Amino acid sequence: MMAKKLVKSSAIVFSAAGRCSVPAIVWSLAAWVLLIHAYTILFPAKTTVTEPETALKRLPMYKKLEEIEDMALDWTRKRAKNGHSTPKHRPRRNSAIDDFLNVSSPRRSIYFPDSSLAIDPLRRDATDKYFYPGRVWHDTEASPIQAHGGAVLYIPQTRTYYWYGENKDGRTFQAYKRATARVDVIGVSCYSSKDLLSWKNEGIVLAAEKNNKTHDLYTGNVLERPKVIYNDRTQQFVMWMHIDDANYTKAFVGVAASSSPIGPFHYITGGRPHGFDSRDMTLFKDDDGQAYLVYSSEENSVLHIGVLTDDYLDLKRVVRKMLVGQHREAPAVFKYRGLYYMITSGCTGWAPNTALVHSAESMFGPWDTLGNPCVGGNEDFRRTTFFSQGTFVLSLPGLHDMFIFMADRWNPHNLSDSRYVWLPLTMDGPADEPLEDDFEFPLWSRVSIHWHKKWKLPEGWDSLLSLQRS
Repeated sequence: MMAKKLVKSSAIVFSAAGRCSVPAIVWSLAAWVLLIHAYTILFPAKTTVTEPETALKRLPMYKKLEEIEDMALDWTRKRAKNGHSTPKHRPRRNSAIDDFLNVSSPRRSIYFPDSSLAIDPLRRDATDKYFYPGRVWHDTEASPIQAHGGAVLYIPQTRTYYWYGENKDGRTFQAYKRATARVDVIGVSCYSSKDLLSWKNEGIVLAAEKNNKTHDLYTGNVLERPKVIYNDRTQQFVMWMHIDDANYTKAFVGVAASSSPIGPFHYITGGRPHGFDSRDMTLFKDDDGQAYLVYSSEENSVLHIGVLTDDYLDLKRVVRKMLVGQHREAPAVFKYRGLYYMITSGCTGWAPNTALVHSAESMFGPWDTLGNPCVGGNEDFRRTTFFSQGTFVLSLPGLHDMFIFMADRWNPHNLSDSRYVWLPLTMDGPADEPLEDDFEFPLWSRVSIHWHKKWKLPEGWDSLLSLQRS
């Protein structure tokens, strides 16, 4: 009776008409699994790769941030009283970029927060070590920092950072009716800091020429994107910059040098590199001391890469082209685990656009495009590089997998009020999918620029540098 009861209790009833034994069910399930497996081999489904921003949305912090931004940035078309959408023949709604460029936009304070929210080192609490992208950023004299389109140079001997950039503290105007907005050349500003948060104004280290109209630095010309690197051999600080006339037809690079990081820099010469026009540009100094000039050329349709001479004051003859026909500008180069990375912008004037990241095993390429590195926030933020344009990627001593992406949020109605967008750039491990037309996985890592309304570096990051030096 006991055995009979056990057998009976182990039976599974599918219907009132019959019963099926456990072994039969197990073999049936196994057969179904084999059939499904065979089907998936014969008819493979397209694999869906999780994008970085999708993974980030699972984190409560990012979800909350995205909800806030989505509520603030609502461009949905208004409905008519009859409940139907506005007819197509009426003026279309503004896109996010149109709205950003509209000085009367009700969302203006989102793009350019009120000056009452300025980052002020004189008033901030000692525990407040946050970066606030998009806010007015004051120096230690409570004046807005003027270092646009610039870069930061770190001097390990003094553990000091030097931030160089365009001083645009002047009147914004148009030279003629359809000309791009501009400010007369004032010069290159320099700021110094020990912690990347509080910046001391070291003054204008390369000043404009006010009288000689034929000089490259004449106030009526254009000076943009100054970059400074240190030459260990000559012990000189060398600055390269984009020089142009008011019509952007000159397309020069200019070179200046100084024996001190806070200047004064002495202008040496200017000209077209390798005989080509040059506009947005950057410098990159490699681990072996070799330095490179990367510049947008041939009417911004291609990027050129050239090698600086040993003293960094001129160019060697060798030049390579990259991203031919892709119309990219604002290059920012950095290196990670022996590979080279570059972030670029599209060519849309003062209007923001989508950033792209590229990578190569050599500065001379070939360079592969990896896609948009921006994650977090909402779609409009990601496709406009958070309404900004990159200018430099700052490596952090002591942190090997994290950088700072430096960008400008341009205000074409008042260029002196353009804001700084500094955000964490992380290397998030190896890429999880092969490139198009390539059966092998790439060597490079995924690059992610993370949006935050406020953020700070890891606690004790600067002390790691002290441990490395000791």
